[in-house]
Amino acid sequence: MIVCQQRQIHDAFSQAISRGNALKIMSDSAKVLFIDDEAGSRESLTLLLERESYRVDAVAAGEDALSLLSVKSYDVIITDLFLPGVSGIDILKHVKEHAIPSNVILITGNATAETAVEAMKEGAFDYITKPLNFEKLKVLIAKAVKQSRLVAENLYLRQQLRGKYKFDNIIGNSPAIQPVFSRMEKMLHTDSTVLILGESGTGKELVARAIHFNGTRREKPFIDINCGAIPADLLESELFGHVRGSFTGAIADKPGKFEVANKGTIFLDEIGTMPLHLQMKLLRVLQEQEIERVGSSRKISLDVRVISATNSDLEQRVKSGEFREDLYYRLNVIPILLPPLRDRREDIPLLAKHFLKKICIDMNRPQLDLTSEAIRALENYGWPGNVREMENVIERAIALTDSSVIGQNDLPSRISGTTEETGNFPTLQIPEEGLDLAETVGQVERTLIKQAMEKSRNIKARAAALLNLNRTTLVEKIKRYDM
Repeated sequence: MIVCQQRQIHDAFSQAISRGNALKIMSDSAKVLFIDDEAGSRESLTLLLERESYRVDAVAAGEDALSLLSVKSYDVIITDLFLPGVSGIDILKHVKEHAIPSNVILITGNATAETAVEAMKEGAFDYITKPLNFEKLKVLIAKAVKQSRLVAENLYLRQQLRGKYKFDNIIGNSPAIQPVFSRMEKMLHTDSTVLILGESGTGKELVARAIHFNGTRREKPFIDINCGAIPADLLESELFGHVRGSFTGAIADKPGKFEVANKGTIFLDEIGTMPLHLQMKLLRVLQEQEIERVGSSRKISLDVRVISATNSDLEQRVKSGEFREDLYYRLNVIPILLPPLRDRREDIPLLAKHFLKKICIDMNRPQLDLTSEAIRALENYGWPGNVREMENVIERAIALTDSSVIGQNDLPSRISGTTEETGNFPTLQIPEEGLDLAETVGQVERTLIKQAMEKSRNIKARAAALLNLNRTTLVEKIKRYDM
């Protein structure tokens, strides 16, 4: 009986190969582990898969498969369910318990509904019955390989993110920054809301990401939204989503940022700019852990950690009636105050060298060095734009220098103390023939708006703050100058 079954398997494989319609799944060979105690089945399936450009390891016993899994990785594991000793279910459980990023396909000769339920409950990708339908099996393998590689890629990207946002990457040894590290360490195993305070450019988003990617929710989404960069009439939809027809242009249901962040973290940057009517709705979300999409009364339960940030004085905004006191206390469970760079001057050389190394790698440039005069000039500067301004200054110096070192004269004149051309700025001296005052003032205004937009990375609310303007006034000027 066994000999007859093996002959049927071999004949079916031969027909499948001769038809020449097998799936060519991956140009770079996927790796398959096949476990079956029937020698003929192992040989035949190995032959077919190798003809399909797979790399195959085939073993007869579950114990041998576990030994291979301890030293090698596979995209797909195909195993007979009923093996002597270590069974196919045992192998499946081992893969899941050890978080091995491989999909498992089970093969059985007498599957029952109970068998299928158990296999899928334990996390099998799928199962297939004997006699094998080889075309169906190849389709299953192709899908399993694709999913395994997506999972492996996702795992790799998350590892990269955790590496990028390690606490080690927040540079500083000064007494001013040490309390920040201490508080961050203490909050990693809690889900309390966090309010990050600090001037623009101090690294609030970097701290928020470090808290998330080093905490218990690191495998779940991190969703950020800048409340000051989105018009007030659209912010509610962005945060909480909307249903079709709830307003003009709502042509389909859309989940909001809170829904997308479910089980993970949402980072609300520039929370101080949120309109009062949305502050009330956000307060309810924080209290009830549920939202309603715009245009819907259906409540959606969520589990989201909230981290918010602002460069404004929220206590003063509470006193002036611009920010709700109850929301402030709800957000400010764990405050983190990031000191400005001028208060941590001991960290300036460390930060400068960190950015120098990082940007040289990003630009594919040989590693450069800073002269002692350049470091001294950096230490003596006030840094109104904080760490972000320093990163931009170092990037500019690297881009413009042809030397192997960056000297004092390679830095902007406001830092180096030297003079340089003012570019688009018109002279402030009136020429003999006179000038057009309105045109000259317009040129200065246009130049300052351009600089503010560059400094704020094109976020209009921040640019307006730099120029001490209302956001709507800035928008009007940008339109007037056709910028």
